[in-house]
Amino acid sequence: MKKTLIHWLGLLGIISLLSYTAMVVFAPLAYPGYDWKSQAVSDLSAANAPSLTLANQLNALFGPAGIVCIMMVCVAIQGRLNKTLRAGLYAFAVMTWATNVGYAMFPLTESGYAATFQDFMHGAVTLAVVLLSIISLVLIMIGGYRKRRFSSLAVWATIALTGLLVGGIGVNVVPPESFGIVQRVSLFAVTGFNAVLGVYLFAGKFEKTENEVRGNLS
Repeated sequence: MKKTLIHWLGLLGIISLLSYTAMVVFAPLAYPGYDWKSQAVSDLSAANAPSLTLANQLNALFGPAGIVCIMMVCVAIQGRLNKTLRAGLYAFAVMTWATNVGYAMFPLTESGYAATFQDFMHGAVTLAVVLLSIISLVLIMIGGYRKRRFSSLAVWATIALTGLLVGGIGVNVVPPESFGIVQRVSLFAVTGFNAVLGVYLFAGKFEKTENEVRGNLS
């Protein structure tokens, strides 16, 4: 199958993941005393964080690349898959937009939680992103497992949802010293799933016949 521009743009999902990973790994170098095991990733890009500039530089491709990737997926699946699976992927696209627009509008005012209106809105964005993530992944699982052709995508969604729930539940039950660890599990679960969708798009998995997909993805 000849690859079109839409297929190649799927690779932006991987670039988005790499950009985010670089921010998470290297931005703490510009934040003296930052403890990744106990502190949230959002502390790195708080308005008063010493690592703000470096975090924004390293994370510059995360948003644009991730959005282009998932939007190209939405273009590729028009008239394909089943309604439940399409709905899940569209919901994942809405979540991606909410993540990038919401956190850009309402970054933390300072590391931790200063209880300002902006910090409250940051928390509201987080809640919306988590709910949209759960809804989208559940729909993808239902639609994917229903159609054997995309059962492997449903497996990836199951892994991502498990990571999201582990992180979401973990931040409320683990000791404060481990908050950052479980939070990163949930964050990378969702970011990683966008990269998986990009790989599917690049490989043309959304367009192949059932027999081809079954042989390549099982």
